[in-house]
Amino acid sequence: MWRRLAQRGSVEQTGRIARVCLLGALVLHGIALWQSMLGTQHLFIGWALAMSAAVWLGLVVFWLESLLVRIDGLQLLLLPAGTLVTALAALFPQGQLVPHADNPWLRLHLLIALAAYGLITIAALQAMLMALLDRHLHRPLEAPAERSIIGRVLDAQPPLLIQEQLLFRVIWIGFLVLTLAVGSGSVASTIISGKLLPFDHKTVFTLLSWLTFGVLLAGRHVRGWRGRVALRWTLTGFAFLILAYTGSRFVLEVILHRT
Repeated sequence: MWRRLAQRGSVEQTGRIARVCLLGALVLHGIALWQSMLGTQHLFIGWALAMSAAVWLGLVVFWLESLLVRIDGLQLLLLPAGTLVTALAALFPQGQLVPHADNPWLRLHLLIALAAYGLITIAALQAMLMALLDRHLHRPLEAPAERSIIGRVLDAQPPLLIQEQLLFRVIWIGFLVLTLAVGSGSVASTIISGKLLPFDHKTVFTLLSWLTFGVLLAGRHVRGWRGRVALRWTLTGFAFLILAYTGSRFVLEVILHRT
């Protein structure tokens, strides 16, 4: 696709064979994640595996959306991202076995939380892409033949209106799944430790992220928030969620070599 774009070609004609091949890659990626994280009776999680699962979920969402809307240009960014995170998961296999993983409520909570993390990650990437598109549209126009490869990549993306609809669809689903993660986490914590919500950095930042997306969706419904306001709220909520898990795990596992 990148070669076609570099040769001034179009990327908006993804055929049925390419869709089937992408589905096959998603199935293989999903099997690899399942074997790495849930292949034994234990539950194994690391920062690189979490990123791989997040991008995998985003690619699944893209594949399903592409059945309804022509958004082929997003593959120019999603497929390299999928390649990168699978390589990271292989290069940085560090992680930890989750205590009490035999508890069905805890396993359910962790799977729901991972899905929420993945959806919010995709929403954040979508928001950053929309910010780039917005800036690209407001720059002085260049002749199409003179545009850089990055400019042609942005030209190949779906219109901002479609991107915004896709963004809020993902945010709505991510918010609902994050709500389920908070609820299931409360049940699991009550069963294991007797505390409704443990007071630690993970809980605090997760709740801040949940509150941020709740305010964003309320503002969208009541005041019609969109554009740069929506993008700022989306990235803020994502930053809180990053601080809740991946940031701390990356520091412990890669920089401090601890688990």
